[in-house]
Amino acid sequence: MKLSPLRSKSGVTLIEILIAVSLLSLLSVGVLIAMRIGFNTMDKVDTRLVSNRRVSYARRIIENEIAGYTFTMADWHPKPETFIPVPFNQWEPQTMRFVTSYSLQDAWRGQPQIAAFQVIPGADGKGVRLIVNETPYTGPMQAGQMIAAIDTDSGVQFVPVVAGAQSFVLADRLEYCRFTYLEPIPEPPFQIWRQDWILPQLLPQGIRIDMAPLNPTPSDLHVSTVTAALHVNRTPGVIYADQ
Repeated sequence: MKLSPLRSKSGVTLIEILIAVSLLSLLSVGVLIAMRIGFNTMDKVDTRLVSNRRVSYARRIIENEIAGYTFTMADWHPKPETFIPVPFNQWEPQTMRFVTSYSLQDAWRGQPQIAAFQVIPGADGKGVRLIVNETPYTGPMQAGQMIAAIDTDSGVQFVPVVAGAQSFVLADRLEYCRFTYLEPIPEPPFQIWRQDWILPQLLPQGIRIDMAPLNPTPSDLHVSTVTAALHVNRTPGVIYADQ
């Protein structure tokens, strides 16, 4: 009996399968690495964008709070049956308090707020931060409750501004932050910036908040000095009918 020749069959060997799987694994690893790099880059860009927006937004808040300044009086009660009307303004190197028509929640559409700016120590005792507390303004009697005493030498003494859960952090990780106030003078240079405002009968023409970052980096947007004019719509020392 004559045997038929063996038929050739097409297929792949085990070595070819191993090579194909190895190439697919390398390709998958390359794709995953590329995706990981892309996600990391996107996170960094997003973080920097959020940080830059926060800086510009904080600056706009400060400028709007000062632009909305409203001159008001406070009724300080040294005794229950007596009260002394005084201008409700606190101008100090580390503390600033006044009534403004701008609010964090409602912008220019809300009711007047008592804005209290305060410089406090930063996290872990590194640097300082600038915060603001807002309290809805209801009238001179409420404002008078924020006055601790009136001294003939030092003037009006306010209760301290306390940082809490309601405090909004305007700037953090600062090397320094201080408030200065523009005072007009009759001789050249006709105006000076001073930290110790000792003229309760007058209002500063402008407010400057000097700030500098604790660890500046060239690629990031950092807080900078804010200078704003104080728009006065009332005259200190004059008692109005609604006060």
